[in-house]
Amino acid sequence: MTMTELTGKLALVTGGSRGIGAASAVALAERGADVAITYRSSPDDAAQVVKRIEAAGRRGFAIEADAADAEAIKGAVARAADVLGGLDILVNNAGVGAIGMISELSLEDVDRVLAVNVRGAYVAAQAAASVLSDGGRMIHIGSCAAARVTSPGMTLYAMSKSALIGLSKGLARELGHRNITSTVIQPGPIDTSMNPADGPFAEAQRSFLALDRFGTPEEIAAAVTYLAGPAGAYLTGTELTLDGGHTA
Repeated sequence: MTMTELTGKLALVTGGSRGIGAASAVALAERGADVAITYRSSPDDAAQVVKRIEAAGRRGFAIEADAADAEAIKGAVARAADVLGGLDILVNNAGVGAIGMISELSLEDVDRVLAVNVRGAYVAAQAAASVLSDGGRMIHIGSCAAARVTSPGMTLYAMSKSALIGLSKGLARELGHRNITSTVIQPGPIDTSMNPADGPFAEAQRSFLALDRFGTPEEIAAAVTYLAGPAGAYLTGTELTLDGGHTA
């Protein structure tokens, strides 16, 4: 496999302005894909990602769309396909977290997390299914918390990320006749602005790992490009775990 294995491919990364989403968008571009991203509240960060996509010699643009807004997400998928001239890859990355005991979290917290992490992912996949090319890829960014919850306070987040497994398996069955694959990447603790490796909860997270470090967004992005490329053509309806041994 070369660094041009995605030449000519057209991709949309939701929540692509920071962290794993940004790294994935840039990695896809570096391997030849044109990439659209969505963002909610960080236009400057989104603009920087677009610059990096363009620096790789590919087309890139950003779409403001809150993943909790179903119509906005539908519109973002439609616009990405229209501007790019089609769609081959959807990376369902947009997500939020609300950490707290089940007795503490409000229904507003529940609604927001499920609206972004579950309904938003479903709506993006639903919209993409009608425009995705045969042989296309759906890649959903889940969490190792879907397989192992190591501490109290993760119930809502783990539930929301577990839903992506059912979504992905169902999509694999529905879209397999078109050779469209659907997979979930399950990251462990990743050093991002949302969960920094030197943050207040980092030491507790690190204690559950086999490797004594957080992962990087680029390591997850490498898995995204693997699944999006020729080597990922026979992987579908399953989960790829990159968690530093969190579930070992």
